[in-house]
Amino acid sequence: MDMMGKSGNLKVSIIVPAYNEMENIPILMEKFSLMFERSKLSGEVILVDDGSTDKTLDEAKRCEEKYPFLKVISHRTNRGVTDSLLTGFENSRGEIFVFWPADLQYMPEDIPKLVEKIDEGYDVVCGWKQGYYGMKRFVSFVYNTLSRSIFRIKIHDLNSVKAFKKKIIKEIPVLRKDWHRYMVVMANELGFKIGEVKIPLYPRKYGESKFGFWRIPIGFLDLLSVKFQLSFMKKPLLFFGSLGLGLFILGVFIGIIALYLRIIMHTGYRPLLYLVILCMSLGASFFALGFLAEAIVNLREKIEELSNKITR
Repeated sequence: MDMMGKSGNLKVSIIVPAYNEMENIPILMEKFSLMFERSKLSGEVILVDDGSTDKTLDEAKRCEEKYPFLKVISHRTNRGVTDSLLTGFENSRGEIFVFWPADLQYMPEDIPKLVEKIDEGYDVVCGWKQGYYGMKRFVSFVYNTLSRSIFRIKIHDLNSVKAFKKKIIKEIPVLRKDWHRYMVVMANELGFKIGEVKIPLYPRKYGESKFGFWRIPIGFLDLLSVKFQLSFMKKPLLFFGSLGLGLFILGVFIGIIALYLRIIMHTGYRPLLYLVILCMSLGASFFALGFLAEAIVNLREKIEELSNKITR
């Protein structure tokens, strides 16, 4: 089967992070094969074994010999989904990247839906999960509701399968651990056109879910961190300066009260003096931090500008 387009380029690169998904790999690759055959998409599958402790890599290697569209890459240790995706991006040749889990909760037959939406003119297309997924449904609802409110994005589901043009990866900020969930938010912030399609979600049959309780507080803190990076770090003096000004005004107000008590009421309250000193000191510190952050952001922008010129 010829997976190449007429120009010799690939249309789609499907990146599949896999950690301890031994039973799912052969079934998943067979379904990818059927999808390519029926859809006539020119593409490849980049499976990144993320330091699996079972025989996931062995199964993937066997499938690599069977299916010409499959390329297997392995991490020596478990580095997480974000690093696996970055590894996949670096080794992909397609015009469109597709993120697809290995757990068989999403079926490859739905990939053409995402690609068709990209062809309509969208830069990023998210899958909107349709189906039952237990406790994760409530967590996902809270996460997506907060994301839509904080980032002002209308997409229903930011933590699902997605397709995006290759150029997105070159323009969004560097992804940190677990920040693959915020690729859509970053793309939206840069003005890319975001769309979504409904994608069925199926129960997991093999392997164990990687979802754990600690992903909830970590996800919330990541949410705040991304918001800080996208908003306040563009104008850090506005953020830190506002805090500094607020503390400075509070210090002045407390100082007036302290003077009133001392001069008019002829009574002193030494802790008020300490509080004035604390507010003034913190206010000045936040102003200084804002100026320092402005210098760092300015330097980063110049580095990014230079990097873009080099890579063009």
